[in-house]
Amino acid sequence: MHWFNDLICGTSNVAQIIISIAIMLLFGLLLIRLTKLAKLPNVTGYIVAGILIGPYVLNLIPTNVIDGMDFISDIALAFISFSVGEFFRIKNIKKNGSKIIFLTLFEALTASVVVFCVMFFVFRLNLAFSIVLAALASATSPASILMTIRQTNSKGDYVNALLQVVAIDNIVSLVAYSVAISLAVASLGGSANFNFGVVAIPILKLLLSIIIGCIFGFILKFLLSRHSTDNRLIIVICGLFIFCGLATLLDVSPLLGCMIIGTVYINCSDDEKMFHQVNYFSPPILLLFFVRSGASLNLSALFSNTAILGFAPIWVIGLVFCLVRVFGKFLGVYFGGYATKSSKEVRDNLGLALIPQASVAIGLAVLGARTLGSEIGESLLTIILISSILCELVGPVCAKLSLYRTGSYSNNVEETISQKDATLNNATESKTEKTIKNKQQDSNIIESNVSSVEEIAFTEAGTQYANSGINNKDDNNNN
Repeated sequence: MHWFNDLICGTSNVAQIIISIAIMLLFGLLLIRLTKLAKLPNVTGYIVAGILIGPYVLNLIPTNVIDGMDFISDIALAFISFSVGEFFRIKNIKKNGSKIIFLTLFEALTASVVVFCVMFFVFRLNLAFSIVLAALASATSPASILMTIRQTNSKGDYVNALLQVVAIDNIVSLVAYSVAISLAVASLGGSANFNFGVVAIPILKLLLSIIIGCIFGFILKFLLSRHSTDNRLIIVICGLFIFCGLATLLDVSPLLGCMIIGTVYINCSDDEKMFHQVNYFSPPILLLFFVRSGASLNLSALFSNTAILGFAPIWVIGLVFCLVRVFGKFLGVYFGGYATKSSKEVRDNLGLALIPQASVAIGLAVLGARTLGSEIGESLLTIILISSILCELVGPVCAKLSLYRTGSYSNNVEETISQKDATLNNATESKTEKTIKNKQQDSNIIESNVSSVEEIAFTEAGTQYANSGINNKDDNNNN
């Protein structure tokens, strides 16, 4: 398909960008149709779509467009981390106490330590490279886990604990990455660059990011509580974009700060509908992010050996990284569960749910590749993409098995309907009316696969916006 690439490259820059984005959206949509048939997560389809249209297969997207869309990583990560903040509720943390925090620290750091030992001592990889890989090993994909929970309608204490672990897990990963990337840059620059500031400066930047994130969260709560409902989504997106810009100026990842914004907002307002609206708006952005990540995968380097990677080809390192990371997660959960006196249910099943990697890990790998540059940055992104694809193939299945083994959802339709009946009670209706209404709703859900919560929230916001425009027009006519 080189002729198509040459055809696009012969057009203007504007035409190249618009056509390339259209191709990315089209192939991403087509591939998730196939992955859904195989019951795989959307992320897998997006990455595969990017590989297919990238320069090493069909070569449909010009390289300059792929490189020029680097900014999409920061925007996509802002939406991902903001959504994760929804599940970091103080009331749930208080309910489980410090047990969840210590358990998460144990499993995340265990995975990082195990990966570092294997990469540095077994494969003899570069110290800087091993440090960054170890930091990325602690990350867990919230997107795949949330999708599995929603698809199975899982509820209960185990689900609440799992969501908290995932949220804290990614905070640990962000902190570990920030320190690791600074150490890696100093290591590549020579031993003379090692000093206290190498570790202290990134930590101080993270603290500054947390403080600014808290301020933005309170501002968001203030604006959304006093502003008309028709522009709520615009205000949120504007806030996230401004924060991303500030994070770029401070040379820190926007992930932690955006997560703090979401955490502060949900704890101050308990407004879940706003998160539903954002989640319904963000899929095209996330699609472009993951498709671009797949297009950036250097297939020609999979079987090559470099000085940085030592004696093993990159695909072997990616495979081993994936397996060792999963082993570290299981090991950390099991012994961490004993150390924190967690239930047998958590010790035996939480490791299964933490296998998915993608989103946060890929985002940090993109940032790491940008920072490290050249061969080492490209190798880092390739390894994480290989591991993410493998983890996304088995991760959602294992997460579903984890939820099933803990009794978090039921395959019994009648039991599911009775649970929904309990949540749809309305005090203003009679018992008979409520039963009829709820049974009709459940029948519609089972038979016609009605809109998701996100779509309903987004549609409501759109209706309010349209109504406000009509009301303003009527007021102008009356005047």
